[in-house]
Amino acid sequence: MGEVIRDGERTGLRYVRLLRHSPEKVWRALTETDGLRHWFPTDIVGERVAGARLSLPFWPEGLELASTTEAIEEMGVDPDSHVSEGELRVWDPPRTFEFTWGMDGRTDLTDLLRFDLEPTDDGTRLTFTTWLGGPAGNTDTAVGWHVCLDQLAGLLDAPGSPTDDAAVVVQRVMAQADELRPAYAALISS
Repeated sequence: MGEVIRDGERTGLRYVRLLRHSPEKVWRALTETDGLRHWFPTDIVGERVAGARLSLPFWPEGLELASTTEAIEEMGVDPDSHVSEGELRVWDPPRTFEFTWGMDGRTDLTDLLRFDLEPTDDGTRLTFTTWLGGPAGNTDTAVGWHVCLDQLAGLLDAPGSPTDDAAVVVQRVMAQADELRPAYAALISS
């Protein structure tokens, strides 16, 4: 389970995963298209330097299956492109990757995402922290990140190259999300 964190009016979530892989392998899965497709809702396109503008195009096959097109449009993302915008804040391979994920420039819907990697004796300690720009009690966001990080761990543990496309990943995410929703609803409301 993640941990709800608060800083004044801001609400965030922090998740820690112990991964049996080197920081370099985890870093590639966090930052490269070939890895992102199997665990993250979007690609991350843009120059990898602090201050660079990012485009975050949603995977089309995942959108179709998840029926999230309407929800994404409500967040202000262009319905014809399904591309969100962001800014790379920290790029320190293979230790820290931080960026904003904004919805059509609306600060009330812009999240800050930070991935910190620490080497351990057995692999890597990944700490993912997100400060939410949207509603503070967003159970689905908490569940979504939990499931995405589980998918990341599965991707790293799978032998060889992953074969699942975004649609298969979305199916798995939806099934696991239904199981986790009550626990996260209780956690966020406390």
